[in-house]
Amino acid sequence: MSPLDPHVIVLFGATGDLARRKLLPGLLHLARAGLLPECRIIGTSLDDLDTDAFQKVARGACEEFAVGEVTTTEWAAFETRLVFVRQSDGADALRAVVADAERSLPGEPRRLHYLSVPPNAALAVVRTLGEAGLVERARIIMEKPFGTDLASARKLNGALHETFAEEQIFRIDHFLGKEAAQNILAFRFANGLFEPIWNRDHIDHVQIDVPETLSIDTRLEFYEQTGAFKDMVVTHLFQVLAFMAMEPPTALEPLAISEEKNKVFRSMMALDPAKVVRGQYTGYRDEPAISDDSETETFIALKCAIDNWRWAGVPFFLRTGKRMAEGARIISIAFREPPKSMFPIGSGVGAQGPDHL
Repeated sequence: MSPLDPHVIVLFGATGDLARRKLLPGLLHLARAGLLPECRIIGTSLDDLDTDAFQKVARGACEEFAVGEVTTTEWAAFETRLVFVRQSDGADALRAVVADAERSLPGEPRRLHYLSVPPNAALAVVRTLGEAGLVERARIIMEKPFGTDLASARKLNGALHETFAEEQIFRIDHFLGKEAAQNILAFRFANGLFEPIWNRDHIDHVQIDVPETLSIDTRLEFYEQTGAFKDMVVTHLFQVLAFMAMEPPTALEPLAISEEKNKVFRSMMALDPAKVVRGQYTGYRDEPAISDDSETETFIALKCAIDNWRWAGVPFFLRTGKRMAEGARIISIAFREPPKSMFPIGSGVGAQGPDHL
């Protein structure tokens, strides 16, 4: 494998929940494995921090969420890559910090801008990158949710294209990086046993459950504007549903997979509000900055349907919520029962309902 180009990684929302739980520990994991190129990581957020304070925040996040113990030697090598600039200091300050980072690296480093920010902050970040002249040699990663509805997503997309070319833009859902999600494709399309029966003739229904024990924590303002449906269902759970329901792609490539997933989404029937259940965990309205009459859901369960030849008549049940009794990532496929049972009543054979995979 050829060595990767040196990189300057600009992490927007560097003190937020996703950065603390996933991004900073993930970068440390890559460094441990020798897979992180020579780089500088520039954190930026609305918090009033300096580089030393950011390094302490990053260390606390890695000690809490990284896999295994973070040794003093590992951290000493990693923290030298970390720099912080306040987002309130504007485009000029960001440009100067990036320039300093690039001068410390060999050759002509590439730039990677990671936007771990709420949808309503994304446009301002894109404008800042344009004003700072940080578009050349750059890629930009947009975390879900991409906008808050169709109109805002189109507006954000248009603004992105005013600054970045399409090949520079990566719209991602970090949930799809989980091994269990990636294994769905291998389980289905490399398995001669299950793919022939992966259809309405043999499957009664499908359940996708993602209960979470964690609360909203530092994401209160974002979550109050978003809720479980936009935060989890139309992003994480719909993507898993698409993997479950899609036709075989022509190649294991992004465009081919996206084409098949889009066919699933176009075949989905409109949700029936009578088949959607919304709820809040006890104490949500007591959280700071949450109004006493908030109707933002922290739990949602719904039934949806895909109107195509493979899945017509097969219901898909999706459920997710915060502060649940236990956390899990479960996909359950219920197979149809045989039309008649040869086993006598009371034998206990075939009396437990459909078989689940």
